[in-house]
Amino acid sequence: MGQLSGKTVLVTGGTRGIGYAMVQLFAAEGANIAFIYMSSVERAVALEQELAGKGIKAKGYKADVALFDDAQKTVDEVVKEFGRIDVLVNNAGITRDGLLMRMNEQQWDEVIDTNLKSAFNYTKACTPIMMRQRSGCILTVSSVVGVHGNAGQANYSASKAGLIGFTKSVAKELASRGVRANVIAPGFVMTEMTQQIPEEKLAEWCKTIPIQRGASVEEIANVALFLVSDQSSYITGQVIQVDGGMSM
Repeated sequence: MGQLSGKTVLVTGGTRGIGYAMVQLFAAEGANIAFIYMSSVERAVALEQELAGKGIKAKGYKADVALFDDAQKTVDEVVKEFGRIDVLVNNAGITRDGLLMRMNEQQWDEVIDTNLKSAFNYTKACTPIMMRQRSGCILTVSSVVGVHGNAGQANYSASKAGLIGFTKSVAKELASRGVRANVIAPGFVMTEMTQQIPEEKLAEWCKTIPIQRGASVEEIANVALFLVSDQSSYITGQVIQVDGGMSM
């Protein structure tokens, strides 16, 4: 029996990067998987088929996570298909980097809506379900820049800091109902996006990390598994930084 056997997990942004790694690990631990994607139908279908081939019940839902009504509709569809939602992972996120002096309103709004508002949308939609179940777990993916800030990422840092305050508040509201809420704050993670960074720049960044390298998506997923499993049943309202020592 896996750590998530019989549980249904809903992951926003589940077809690539950290979200994809979490989907794979959670499925390997016995979870039924519902995931949200926005653009790549091919990736979503391939993921569904891959998990089905392993005997995992899985379904992708195309939605704009920034839209409130879409979230409620999607969550209703997930419950209709799977019967319940035990774990919500707010993972969807984008960057629109630029110095504040050059940042326009669209760059600000897109990041806030996708990264922060989406967590409100899906948490609000899932909360009544988890309250009725008297159990549930909400995991939100923030970032170390949400704790410390980063030049050129005022919008991204604000969205990730907002997620921390939001989750701590949700944890206080829902703890008595059997629902936990925590944050995972990764540091520098090797993903498709970071692999496009020039090697010299990458090496320069890694020198600032005590462990001297970026994290793999699997290393982030391993911590996420702990936080959504019963192994962390007495943990709520916490921010776990997985950053190779950057925050020391």
